[in-house]
Amino acid sequence: MTAEELNGRFGRMELLAGAAMMARMRGLRVALFGLGGVGSWCAEALVRAGVGHITIVDSDEVALSNCNRQLPAATSTVGRPKADVLRERLLDINPSCDVVARVEAFTPENAGSFDLGSYDYVVDAIDSLRCKAQLLLDATAAGARTVSSMGAALKVHAAEISVAEFGRVQGCPLARALRTLLRRSGRWPSAPVMCVYSPERLSNRVDVASPSGFEAGELDSWTARKAAINGTLSHTTAIFGMRLAGIILEEIYDATSDQERG
Repeated sequence: MTAEELNGRFGRMELLAGAAMMARMRGLRVALFGLGGVGSWCAEALVRAGVGHITIVDSDEVALSNCNRQLPAATSTVGRPKADVLRERLLDINPSCDVVARVEAFTPENAGSFDLGSYDYVVDAIDSLRCKAQLLLDATAAGARTVSSMGAALKVHAAEISVAEFGRVQGCPLARALRTLLRRSGRWPSAPVMCVYSPERLSNRVDVASPSGFEAGELDSWTARKAAINGTLSHTTAIFGMRLAGIILEEIYDATSDQERG
C-alpha cells in the first residue's frame, strides 16, 4: 500500500481491516428501509466503511422536528424528501458508491417491487408494525441477511442499548408486539434476525397531543404507545443506527479474518 493510498478515503479502515475486507465492502449490496433517527446514521456508517451499493428507502420529507436526531435534517433541508437529501450526502462522502434513493414506503402492498434477494443485507429501521413484520418475513425468505432496529424512543442511557436475536429481545414493547403479530399470522422469519434494542422504558415529561391517522389494524397495545409522540435524544437513536451498521461490519470482518486464517 502506498503512502497516498494510506491517506486516501478508506486508508484508516484498511489499516485495521485489511485489503480483503475492503474488497468485500466494495462488492456489498445493502438495502436500508427507514431514514429517521436510526436508519440515517446506519446508512452513513456503511458508506463511510466503503459499501459499494446501498438502496435507501423512505417516503417522508424532512420536518423541523427531525432536527434533534436525524442526519438529513437541517434548516436548509426542511420539506425535502429524506431519501434525496441523504443520497446527496452519501455521494459527497464517497462518489464511487452506487446510491439508489426510493422516495416511498415499504408496505405489504408494494413489497413485490423490491428485489430483496439481490441484496446481501437488508436493514430494517421502519416504525410501522405491519410493514416491519412484512419486511422481516420477505427479507429472510429471500435469503438476505437481515438486521432490525427495535424501539429507540424514550431512551437515555447508552449502556442499555444491546444486540440480540429477534426471539430473545427482552423488555422492548415493539419487539413484543411484533412477535405477537407474527405468531397470530402463523408466520415467522425464516432465518435469524439480529436486533438492536434497549429494555429502558422512560416516559415523556411533557404532555403532547396525539396525531391523527395512525395506521389501523395494528395491535391495540402497540397502537396505544405509538399513537403518542414519543421523546428522543440524539445520541441514543444514533447509537441504535451505528450498532446496526456494526453488526454488518463485524460479521464481514470476522468472516474475512476466518478466511485469511484458513
